[in-house]
Amino acid sequence: MQAECLHWSSKCACIASVRPKGQAIRAIREARGMSIRALQSETGLNRGYLSRLERGLVREPGEQQVRRVATALRVPVDVITEETP
Repeated sequence: MQAECLHWSSKCACIASVRPKGQAIRAIREARGMSIRALQSETGLNRGYLSRLERGLVREPGEQQVRRVATALRVPVDVITEETP
């Protein structure tokens, strides 16, 4: 998936493929004491989708979905994504 930069920086001019880091999403969510149901409520995303995202089963999420998760977890998008070759 070719996507616009998700680094939340006006100085970043990269265009890269990104993939969510499911383990990071789960670790941050759990560290914040947030259940997957609470994340669902915050993001408006389906609980099953969020579970698959955390388990690394969603390879090419939409940019908007990634932003929703990052916003709900209160982290920059690049904390929960990684660039792929």
